[in-house]
Amino acid sequence: MPLDPQAEAILSVINADNAVAEEKIDPVKMRDQVAQAMSAGDGNPVAVASVEDREISGPDGNKIPIRIYKPTETDELLPGVVFFHGGGWVYCNLDTHDGQVRDIANISGAIFISVDYRLAPENPYPAAVDDCYAATEWVAANAIELGIDKERLAVCGDSAGGNLAAVVSQMARDRAAPFNLKFQLLIYPVCDIDASAYKSMEENATGYFLTRNAMEQMFELYVGAKTSDDPYAAPIKAKDLSALPPALIITAEYDPLRDEGEAYGKKLQEAGTPTKVSRYDGMFHGFFAMADFIDKAKDARAEAGAALKEALF
Repeated sequence: MPLDPQAEAILSVINADNAVAEEKIDPVKMRDQVAQAMSAGDGNPVAVASVEDREISGPDGNKIPIRIYKPTETDELLPGVVFFHGGGWVYCNLDTHDGQVRDIANISGAIFISVDYRLAPENPYPAAVDDCYAATEWVAANAIELGIDKERLAVCGDSAGGNLAAVVSQMARDRAAPFNLKFQLLIYPVCDIDASAYKSMEENATGYFLTRNAMEQMFELYVGAKTSDDPYAAPIKAKDLSALPPALIITAEYDPLRDEGEAYGKKLQEAGTPTKVSRYDGMFHGFFAMADFIDKAKDARAEAGAALKEALF
């Protein structure tokens, strides 16, 4: 179907401003610019019961900033969702995704822990993966203090964060982790490190916020190449996708990543993992962050929150 009129209006502003790089990415120089673009869609973030910033120990002696969102004050243990932000493993932070995390926390009723993992190119693969897995372990180990029932944990992320959520789910299974993930919410996830493998990369190569050129550059900044068969970088390359947490995968019609997200969903289904793939027609990559301007972003957040509530409560 054609672009949704609200999406088209947003894209006209983005394309005129050239807010996300084209020819050559300079990640350090562009981080503030991308952060402003990503934060614009949630100019009026909703209130939650409490928000707390902390630092936890990382796997390499590093510190990992986290932000804890509690949707309600209660003495009862609540489910916990570990959230990994998008940004191509190169951009974004806790603040860029603050609005959407608040919203899904309120809708789902779960406590969210947002993770500010190390970014490439300063910290290439597997630094982000290692941080996200370590943060999930930390949440499980400190669940009671956080007010979380560690038997009701999920992971969630958008774009590169969706990649990290899928990878953490695989790592937890492979390592027989001391925690049991009940669900994975993947919002237009990067599932492969191979831009040449999917029709949507050609159909939506330019003009829809995220571009194929940008993705290929971010692949190189993250893993040092345009392709990778490592399943902890490209989760669709895993030989076994069974015994993973049930999943909701949200995709967008005008997104270069559309086909790989849907292909990953199909492979999960074929492996016996309960999985729903929900495509938002007329939408582009990043729409989920723009609920102040796009009604379908509100719909997608409602679907995401409801799926978490159903899986965890």
